[in-house]
Amino acid sequence: MSLALTRGDLIRRHNFIDGLWAGAFDGACFAVSNPATSETIAEVADSGTVDARAATDAAARAFPGWRDMLARERAEILRRWHALIVANTEDLARLMSMEQGKPLTESRGEVAYGASYVAWFADEAIRIYGDLIPQQQRGKRMSAVKEPVGVVAAITPWNFPLAMIVRKIAPALAAGCTVVAKPAEDTPLTALALAALAQEAGLPDGVLNMVSASRAQGVIAVADWLADPRVRKITFTGSTPVGKHLAREAAGTLKRLSLELGGNAPFIVFDDADLDAAVTGLMAAKFRNGGQTCVCPNRIYVQGSVYTDFANRLAKRVAALTVGPATDPGAQIGPMINARAVDKIARHVDEAVQRGATVLVGGRRLTELGANFYAPTVLTDANDDMLFCSEETFGPIAPLFRFDDEAQALRLANATPYGLAAYFYTQDVRRINRVAGQLEAGVVGINEGAVSSEAAPFGGVKESGYGREGSKYGLDDYLAVKYMCQGGLN
Repeated sequence: MSLALTRGDLIRRHNFIDGLWAGAFDGACFAVSNPATSETIAEVADSGTVDARAATDAAARAFPGWRDMLARERAEILRRWHALIVANTEDLARLMSMEQGKPLTESRGEVAYGASYVAWFADEAIRIYGDLIPQQQRGKRMSAVKEPVGVVAAITPWNFPLAMIVRKIAPALAAGCTVVAKPAEDTPLTALALAALAQEAGLPDGVLNMVSASRAQGVIAVADWLADPRVRKITFTGSTPVGKHLAREAAGTLKRLSLELGGNAPFIVFDDADLDAAVTGLMAAKFRNGGQTCVCPNRIYVQGSVYTDFANRLAKRVAALTVGPATDPGAQIGPMINARAVDKIARHVDEAVQRGATVLVGGRRLTELGANFYAPTVLTDANDDMLFCSEETFGPIAPLFRFDDEAQALRLANATPYGLAAYFYTQDVRRINRVAGQLEAGVVGINEGAVSSEAAPFGGVKESGYGREGSKYGLDDYLAVKYMCQGGLN
């Protein structure tokens, strides 16, 4: 199977600024490679301060016109963008599989999922309501209206190259904001293709600007956005340490922040759970994108009386997974994003074994497939001293912890500074209410492993960040409330 594109023009190597495609100011480039083969796919612009500032200049110039457009006019452009994303599903999926590595089936699913956010916020654009405040004094009328915050900087990770960036750009555009964006250095090509389709949909020049950059240069570009008072909001998905850095640096200009940061999700299986359903839910939650998602269960707690039975059922399902590059039509798990990721996974597994864990399935690098492949793994006898409890593994590793009762499960589940997602399986209705209410997470899956939806608010608590993406709440962080008091009406 070939991953060649029907529309070769969707592979863009340049920055998109003010409606024009151009290389970095100093001509620098960096390579984007296929993690399955380590082969270079394309050389793209390696942007710095000058490029970031040019993007901000364009966004600031375009903001008044975009803000003053009728909401239905903005919505119509978003609908055209959505239609073009859907129409080019296969090319976008192939491009994503090439630069990120996920199986083609998953990439197609991500295109549909990401496109759903564009459609959702196209509809939400015409539903941004204000309030007429009940009269408090004679002769005065008080009202509250919602207005776009201004220029938004969107910074996204590599694990979902399409979905992560559109679910930031779409609400920003719907609210009337203009955008400067920097996709992850590992996966800029999908994002640049989206910008090309947005231009094709008729988005006015300067409303969306996108720059690509290597890791070092990206830090420089983002630093300029952090310092620039014209950028009024930063929306970021990535690690907690980087999120904290952005929060500190953005304080100088009091920018609004949306931070979707690291996770350490617990997955709890109570002894009254439907074990087959729990295994199916865990497979969906844990092994999607090869375990490289922020909502993947990192700690799997199973009640003692069903521990062995659950472990055996899970091991059987995991052993049947097919690992391979996206060119393999049967692949269910692709390569990890790079060598650093594989090294971290191997370190976590090796450390767990040294501390007493048992490997039921996997537990090794798949060097016969390539440098970045690791076998889907199930470990039993995990304990609180292992790295799984303090670090996000970000790989296809399922460590099973044993617990005795509900109180212990909740204590263990919440014993982390993170609070993005949590999952549990039980058939006890009273327990559902108790546990869901006490889990410290922004997203809770109850007898369900696939929880994401464009109609639902997504985001974390504690050190997993703040702000929400998706749903009607997803517009709030892109809007400012203005209070108006009109007097002299007697």
